[in-house]
Amino acid sequence: YESHFSKQIKQTHQNPSFDKNQSREINMLSRAANTFIRKAPAVARTARTSAPMGSRFVGTLEEIPSAKTAWEKSCYFEMDFTIPEESHVFEAIQKFAAYDIGCLVTTDEDGKISGVISERDYISKMALLGRKSKETLVKEISTKSSNLMTATPHDSVDDCMEKMLSKDIRHLPLLDDDGHVVGMLSVKDLVKTMLQEKDETIKILSDFATGKGGHFGSD
Repeated sequence: YESHFSKQIKQTHQNPSFDKNQSREINMLSRAANTFIRKAPAVARTARTSAPMGSRFVGTLEEIPSAKTAWEKSCYFEMDFTIPEESHVFEAIQKFAAYDIGCLVTTDEDGKISGVISERDYISKMALLGRKSKETLVKEISTKSSNLMTATPHDSVDDCMEKMLSKDIRHLPLLDDDGHVVGMLSVKDLVKTMLQEKDETIKILSDFATGKGGHFGSD
């Protein structure tokens, strides 16, 4: 924006009908626009708390994506991402391949979450030890719920990403307030959602800087 604006000013100054008062006014506008562009990242960070409530511009920035939002766009959303812990590992591998996923929630005989089984579990606890997937039960190699990192649908995408990074994991089961599993998130789901949020924020700030739709976006 800065280079484009500067180019327009240069062309305007070359206009024979251009007077000194107009020059001062446009130079002031140029400095204001360049200041806004330099401070755009700070505007995005502080708009949620410093700007008046109720405006469409602020309202859009306040819509922080949640784990539920990311899950609803995930490949896990329309599939059965669970497997009984008494199943053989071979069945889990078949499900990995069929749905192109890397993790499943394991359930006990009552249908409650008992842990997760992932591709990492298979590689480190099966393949490298020479065990046979058709002779090994899921519960023998799964990560148990007592050692499991989970999230809720109400957690923010940022919180979920922090949990993954803190434990060096790539999947998070989503549990409701009663502790029942309601979804599954992968790190890919979170990255996609975060990138979409950044794109939307950039568009709003760009519209604001260029005057499209006034101060409230281009809609």
